[in-house]
Amino acid sequence: MKPGDKVICINDKIDPEKMAEIRQDFEIWITKDKEYTIREILDNNGIVTGLLLEEVHNFPKFFKLINRFQEPAFAQWRFRKLNYATQQAQEEVNEELLLVEPNEKEQQ
Repeated sequence: MKPGDKVICINDKIDPEKMAEIRQDFEIWITKDKEYTIREILDNNGIVTGLLLEEVHNFPKFFKLINRFQEPAFAQWRFRKLNYATQQAQEEVNEELLLVEPNEKEQQ
């Protein structure tokens, strides 16, 4: 993964015991199955690779673990890189998804 890559969120779950901490650090949280664009990749002193996303901006916070202020980053393992052969292929996939969603809702 690198800045500019399109990714999809595969895990937006928060452990109940970490809920208060996450809510304190992140004003905006990610959504499963939503596409995002990587803005920056943070090493976080080798603790866990974090992603900053074009579509999500949170206020910087001080993190004792890395001893600095920075925007809270989302763990890289929460995302999978999307591989579109071309922009046209991406648009076709998006169009297919739009066509499928209403039919699925009608069946419920």
